[in-house]
Amino acid sequence: RGSDELLSGSVLNSPNSNMSSMVVTANGNDTKKFKGDVKMDGAPSRVLHIRKLPGEVTETEVIALGLPFGKVTNILMLKGKNQAFLELATEEAAITMVNYYSAVMPHLRNQLIYIQYSNHKELKTDNTLNQRAQAVLQAVTAVQATNAPISGTTVSESAVTPAQSPVLRIIIDNMYYPVTLDVLHQIFSKFGAVLKIITFTKNNQFQALLQYGDPVNAQQAKLALDGQNIYNACCTLRIDFSKLVNLNVKYNNDKSRDYTRPDLPSGDGQPALDPAIAAAFAKETSLLAVPGALSPLAIPNAAAAAAAAAAGRVGMPGVSAGGNTVLLVSNLNEEMVTPQSLFTLFGVYGDVQRVKILYNKKDSALIQMADGNQSQLAMSHLNGQKMYGKIIRVTLSKHQTVQLPREGLDDQGLTKDFGNSPLHRFKKPGSKNFQNIFPPSATLHLSNIPPSVAEEDLRTLFANTGGTVKAFKFFQRDHKMALLQMSTVEEAIQALIDLHNYNLGENHHLRVSFSKSTI
Repeated sequence: RGSDELLSGSVLNSPNSNMSSMVVTANGNDTKKFKGDVKMDGAPSRVLHIRKLPGEVTETEVIALGLPFGKVTNILMLKGKNQAFLELATEEAAITMVNYYSAVMPHLRNQLIYIQYSNHKELKTDNTLNQRAQAVLQAVTAVQATNAPISGTTVSESAVTPAQSPVLRIIIDNMYYPVTLDVLHQIFSKFGAVLKIITFTKNNQFQALLQYGDPVNAQQAKLALDGQNIYNACCTLRIDFSKLVNLNVKYNNDKSRDYTRPDLPSGDGQPALDPAIAAAFAKETSLLAVPGALSPLAIPNAAAAAAAAAAGRVGMPGVSAGGNTVLLVSNLNEEMVTPQSLFTLFGVYGDVQRVKILYNKKDSALIQMADGNQSQLAMSHLNGQKMYGKIIRVTLSKHQTVQLPREGLDDQGLTKDFGNSPLHRFKKPGSKNFQNIFPPSATLHLSNIPPSVAEEDLRTLFANTGGTVKAFKFFQRDHKMALLQMSTVEEAIQALIDLHNYNLGENHHLRVSFSKSTI
């Protein structure tokens, strides 16, 4: 269950297949037999036959295919045959689903699969053999704005106890890829209308509060999604009910959003929402309240698509699998910033290839990363952080590469090529640095400290960057490493820029990164 990918593609309808009539059974031993043939005239039925499923696919993933179109009332998995039958509440919902998937051609776990009408008008399953599927169905079926009992299921709706709160607290573990507010909205919208989301970093972990219109939706989402991975083998959702019953969102930006109030301001240091996007939010909210609306299934906008593309799971029109590697950084302190300082800070999240501070607009710079994953990671962690006293904005640039100045042309040192830098942290495939990528934090992780350097030396060194050292601790087993806490995240960012690769003597260059720990 934990290895499911929530942002993998979904399914598609096949053209008429010449599949011969054959008998298949649930997990090879169901007493009720089902014929897997398809009428060639494709007579509609609320039961759909799904073929060519990947071997490891779960009930949750198959049920999720039907959720945007209406209630899923039954499921039969034929694991040995890589097939499944899915029953929807109405024939109309099934027709919508088949029509949709004949136009949209995504994949499930990177594998093409096929949907067609079944000969069966309803599924009669032996529930002693089908208990797991029924339990998953009970947990996953989105209750869309009603508490009507689900026809065809054996587990009564009342088995789901009423939830205390419509607000969920979400923590994301193993966040190797960026998770944006829009990605959360996409995933959680499958279980009902999402009204508000607030994202924040607490204890050096990305967290979110998400409010539904109805506590039942919150419970369904918690049951279905807790412990799931957003991307393959990473970004694990940990979900609990919040003690809050209502969220107070003041700003609509990339950290918080109230989908019921597209008129809210964007707040300090945040880009204002484009009026067209604000209108789209309002429209999307109304769509989500309608059972069978397709919007939750489709990736709602470019930000979510970019994050998914960065994780290499979803193909995105106009974006190569690697995603855009060039970032535009604006609102920089033009008196202080240098290509080297940007290289050091952005180098925490990827291997910076080139940096260009814009000649005519010196508070902005283009930064080229090694790949799209790294640019997404840098953007999600550094957008909105303070550098040299100013809140910086980080977005994807429309440029594909950063051009070097023509030979012989002096651009005052504003452009620098770091392609062959020995300071790249992620050159080695499988480097443990990949597992130690954390958001900017007041606590820094120091390594490569020579034996002759004492705590007092390091405290003095870091205090000289203009901040206050609040705490320091050598690692017990290894005095080459230590944790050092500055009084603010901004001070820690400054210290990292100034002291990463600082020469401590004895051929030891200090390595500095952000830590998830506190002292």
